[in-house]
Amino acid sequence: MSARAGPDHAAHPVPDLTVPNAIRPFYLEGAPARGQLVRLGPLAEAVLSRHAIPAPVAALLGEALALTAGLAAALKFEGSFSLQARGDGPVAMLLADCTATGALRGYAKVDAEAVAALAANPSAARLLGAGHLAFTVDQGPEMERYQGIVPLEGATLSDLTHTWFRTSQQVEAAVKLVAAPTPAGWRAAALLLERLAFEGGGARVKKTPEEEDEAWRTAVMLAGSVTSAELLDDGLSPERLLWRLFHELGPKAQAPRPVSFGCRCTRERIGRILAGFAEKELDDMAEAGTITVTCEFCNVDFRFRRSDLGAGAP
Repeated sequence: MSARAGPDHAAHPVPDLTVPNAIRPFYLEGAPARGQLVRLGPLAEAVLSRHAIPAPVAALLGEALALTAGLAAALKFEGSFSLQARGDGPVAMLLADCTATGALRGYAKVDAEAVAALAANPSAARLLGAGHLAFTVDQGPEMERYQGIVPLEGATLSDLTHTWFRTSQQVEAAVKLVAAPTPAGWRAAALLLERLAFEGGGARVKKTPEEEDEAWRTAVMLAGSVTSAELLDDGLSPERLLWRLFHELGPKAQAPRPVSFGCRCTRERIGRILAGFAEKELDDMAEAGTITVTCEFCNVDFRFRRSDLGAGAP
């Protein structure tokens, strides 16, 4: 959220958009693996087009959105799950968060001139620079937050996520992320695969530890064969794609989960924040008696009369 003084300006209307089958959880009968297939569809265009950010940054933010939605769907929690990267590169901050009900939003703080000075198609490492990546589960003020932090060491956001799985979650995982403009607008997708603990049988066919290892390696190899075009193809159903990739391991798709445009700003909430500023700060924000606050996530303006705020308010 940013406050500024200045004349009124037009803001894009906030879309009422839900993709009902954006996330398709699944598991493999023939391997110790479960996963999430995430395809944001038109929601990616709705979020990424809110701001005039360079295409490489939009692609990185799109990957972060798909990843965050998929990781949130794999957890059992109330509240929000967020990904936040802070570094010393042209993208000083990258943020995506998703609630337990699938409300998704994202934001990138970027130096566009610094991005333009980089070579074509810069990596996530070049965009973010040195810093850290934090994954956080926030279940409200009365609950302790869970947070896993990893250094920004890796060429891609997938590399960073692998590090988080290995160090914070202590599980093996495979991650494929992609975001790109298409004829239908921006699209973003993720294929996440997580290894399950050895069960010695159970609901699945009994396997030895060695057979479990081999089945996992096969699942990772098959997941790695998916192409960006397949992940971004709106016409290719999740069920068909999962069968195409994993048919030899018996993929079982589970009930889909929706994702919606999820900026949670409100006029009331922003008004409470402004009420905490000192009189001098409010005066500095105002021009012609009006304070304009722009939400960094949805790029919508909220305008307040200076006389309605602070000690002088009725």
